[in-house]
Amino acid sequence: MYEITFQFENGAQEVKFSAAPGSTILEAAKSANVAIDAPCNGNGSCGKCRVKLVSGEVTGVQTGHISDEDYAAGWRLSCSTKPAGDITVLVPDIASAYQSRMKTADLSSGEEIAIFNQLQQDVQAAGVDFTNDFVQAVLTLDEPTLDDTMPDTERLARFAQDAFDGCTEVRLTYHTVKKLAKTLREANFKVQITGTLTDGVLTIMDVSEKEDAPLYGCAIDIGTTTVTGVLMDLKTGTLTAKASAGNGQIRYGADVINRIVEQGKPGGVKRLQDAILKETLLPLVAAMCKSAGVPVSRVFRVCIASNTTMNHLLLGVDANPVRMEPYIPTFFQWRGMTAKDLGFPANPDAEILLAPNIGSYVGGDITAGAFTSLIWDKDEFSLFIDLGTNGELVFGNRDFMMSCACSAGPAFEGGDISCGMRATDGAVESVKIDKDTMEPTLGIVGPEGQKPVGICGSGIIDVIAELYRTSIISSKGQFVREGKRVAHDEHGMGRYILATAAESETGREISITEVDIDSFIRAKAAIFSAINIMLSSLDMDVSVLSHVYVAGGIGSGINMENAVRIGMLPDIDRELFEYLGNTSLSGAYAMARSDCAVDKVDELASNMTYMELSTNPRYMDEFVAACFLPHTSRELFPSSIQE
Repeated sequence: MYEITFQFENGAQEVKFSAAPGSTILEAAKSANVAIDAPCNGNGSCGKCRVKLVSGEVTGVQTGHISDEDYAAGWRLSCSTKPAGDITVLVPDIASAYQSRMKTADLSSGEEIAIFNQLQQDVQAAGVDFTNDFVQAVLTLDEPTLDDTMPDTERLARFAQDAFDGCTEVRLTYHTVKKLAKTLREANFKVQITGTLTDGVLTIMDVSEKEDAPLYGCAIDIGTTTVTGVLMDLKTGTLTAKASAGNGQIRYGADVINRIVEQGKPGGVKRLQDAILKETLLPLVAAMCKSAGVPVSRVFRVCIASNTTMNHLLLGVDANPVRMEPYIPTFFQWRGMTAKDLGFPANPDAEILLAPNIGSYVGGDITAGAFTSLIWDKDEFSLFIDLGTNGELVFGNRDFMMSCACSAGPAFEGGDISCGMRATDGAVESVKIDKDTMEPTLGIVGPEGQKPVGICGSGIIDVIAELYRTSIISSKGQFVREGKRVAHDEHGMGRYILATAAESETGREISITEVDIDSFIRAKAAIFSAINIMLSSLDMDVSVLSHVYVAGGIGSGINMENAVRIGMLPDIDRELFEYLGNTSLSGAYAMARSDCAVDKVDELASNMTYMELSTNPRYMDEFVAACFLPHTSRELFPSSIQE
């Protein structure tokens, strides 16, 4: 056994771990719960899991992701490096920043909150009643005597039934019965009960000595990359706390396929479930409850919206059939699960609602999002696009809806890009290039004065669009102009330098290469070809669209004009595009608060047609046609011109 000491650039307390001989530094980090971002799950293809060897000896070959200069300075890829004795490594700040400093659509800005509130108002205006079956009452019970020896359960049930009109039956949960005797006597038999009243049946979920104990609900969006949650008053709907964090599963890969593969390894089911439940959701909910000043036991309903794979991994259900033809998940909808079943931090009998899945790669985040987009309440045709680690689409109107998912890959999150990164401090999120001087103007995530570290999804869209607009690259993504910002390696591959080594935070050049551009062109092609296939299957084209709703974390930073210029989104009136924020979270909030919303989302999921693109014989032709800037059919993008 070799001891690995993990030190952290951000000043966190060092971690020591005994690793078995033959294990890589990344494998040891996973076992030690040390966060090292590895989008490719350690297969050596992304180059993001860099660590710096401080002391000790290691084995492993130098990869193309580490320059000779960096290798001499001690930098190694943790996925391909094994300790040869006791070692100390430094984990750079960027490797763990995704855990807490990732820019997300998490209601952290006034704009996001305004969008969230407007969506809820619009949903209610569409006829969705924001009420639920939860009830509370303060009861004053007769104290028992030698002449009145009725047991506590019957005493509580009798007074509870009298408190509610139409109540024909009272049921007490185990949690309530377990604490009943002590609570009644400490409160002198004056208590508050909380529960549900459904079809005359009162189910008492809690009994409290506090007469004003709150009634809370929780809504959570579990994304492949980030997790966002809100805490609400179930009576009024008032948001009392919000929080976000990186998905703890991210160290097992940036995409769902890598995580499904990891789940299939020995102990993988528990590792993946613990990563999301214990490492992510438990501290997230605890932080929100602490902020609101309430114990987690006062959370009586939880709604989770996530993609199909995330649902399976959260519940500890085998997800392997999701990725294997014919792509059959274990479940689309699951009702009746409670917090105690999952070990979720809430009242033990709180229902855990999962927004329903509709396909192997279109899950509850999309059904919840389609619900809040109100496509189902419009006569005209609308397109809903959720952009994240993958791209999911819904098209339709009040008469029908069709959905599909395209494998855009991790490029939108900065994966597969040499200097790509997630939207954390130091990420270039917007770019403008002067046509004459070819000099860039960068927008960078973080405080004022923050130097660039890498480039995230929205920045990649901007830089490629700007390179194309200024005729620095061709429609194939190859460099055709020369200047001090354009360089070539020994193999002739071109790159555009966004920041020199002296201009960057890390002391390393930040650039985008022809290989990077090609990777991103394939990602944007996946989105547009999916749109085209879905519309053409109905004998329609983009001219029928009256609304294009864009959601998801990357959507907040997208310059729609640039997204059209590179051929990712259809070339239609820009006024038709609207950013809806985190619709998955908005839908989960509505479901947590409203029984009517739960029924409506279930109805939409049942009636939505799912198109499996991987089995569509025309999809590959459409995809190849879209692998140019903006497209091989230039008439589809008349406004995308080079200057």
